[in-house]
Amino acid sequence: MIRRQMLTALAAAAFVPTLLSAPQIFAATAKMGEAEKKHADMTRTVGSLSLATSRLAVERASADMVKLFAKFEVAEQETIADILKSMEMEKAEGALNVPAEAEVEATLDPAGKEVLATLKGLNGSGFDKAYVAAQLDGHKKLLAIQEDYLKVGQNREQLGVAKLARGMIDEHLDHLKMLKA
Repeated sequence: MIRRQMLTALAAAAFVPTLLSAPQIFAATAKMGEAEKKHADMTRTVGSLSLATSRLAVERASADMVKLFAKFEVAEQETIADILKSMEMEKAEGALNVPAEAEVEATLDPAGKEVLATLKGLNGSGFDKAYVAAQLDGHKKLLAIQEDYLKVGQNREQLGVAKLARGMIDEHLDHLKMLKA
């Protein structure tokens, strides 16, 4: 009997610190610090250019492999945009909330708007080359954003997103180099 009480007391003593720290754990994952906000904003800005140009490439690309890359990039960037938005709102749902074209274009910086405007004026192989070049440049920027955040980030979920994004970006850079060749 005493042995059971001692085991119960030890188990409870071991569990109490976990219970006491649980609200702090949940609060820490819910907060978006300065590094997290910067990561999300920069990823969203550069990712929006990738999304906008890829949506255009799905329609305009002349090479089948470029068109296929663009299709996959659209799906990925729409997902990342939804994930980042849900992390800021601290809520999520299973359905993918795809950003509208106006929302995507509103997120572009002036340089991104210029790239998109240039691509809108191109067709055929000229479009394909300019699109792949823009994607290479954008993916290099996205990779740097993820790597910078991984050095300073504190939010477990956002670190996970950055790690996954980094892996996908590395793959995409390889694909883009093949498409460029």
